[in-house]
Amino acid sequence: MRPRILIVEDEAAIRQMVCMALSQENYDCLEAADTTQAQAKILEMIPDLLLLDWMLPGLSGVEYARRLRAEKLTRDIPIIMLTARTEEEDKVRGLQSGVDDYITKPFSMRELAARIKALLRRAAPHSDDKTIEIAGLQLDPVTHRILVHGESIKLGPTEFRLLHFFMSHPENVHSRERLLNSVWGGGVYVEERTVDVHIRRLRKALAVSRHDDLIQTVRTAGYRFSSQK
Repeated sequence: MRPRILIVEDEAAIRQMVCMALSQENYDCLEAADTTQAQAKILEMIPDLLLLDWMLPGLSGVEYARRLRAEKLTRDIPIIMLTARTEEEDKVRGLQSGVDDYITKPFSMRELAARIKALLRRAAPHSDDKTIEIAGLQLDPVTHRILVHGESIKLGPTEFRLLHFFMSHPENVHSRERLLNSVWGGGVYVEERTVDVHIRRLRKALAVSRHDDLIQTVRTAGYRFSSQK
């Protein structure tokens, strides 16, 4: 599953350069020229990380970061601020807005890629090969086993990948398009309603242990995996 990065930068040349470089690092990139475009893309699908320019037309990156941190839907998105400001006071102000890291222009793509990798590693508590447990539901990606109080739950391969993705990204709302890209892969043609079919199958399998309500339908947005009612 390729991490999805939203690049919010008003200079098209910089956006395209960063996107091209990150694509070579196995990231999926989305682009936005201002915070209005960024918000539209976030509402469509939550990115795994946000690259946010400070100086944007309209709402500044600093103010937008504050708004993102104030909203439940977006408060946990990792954010790296991109800026030409180099003064210590500016760095402090940027970090106080809620961003996780700060990199000044001009920057090397190697440094940016390293910072992204480090931040994603910190933000994701579960690596691909570690057992994940939420609300008594335990998933082992190595043995492909789902356990509840020592009892095994049988899942098909697609339902397993779907559950793994959900449990690796709890509380986030995922659009059907993002689920298709992350679970089935971007190069495979599958209709969006296929997601609903597999969600029903997954819920049916989890109903045996009464964990089916962890998969919540978010009207007009998609699905969320949450232990909160």
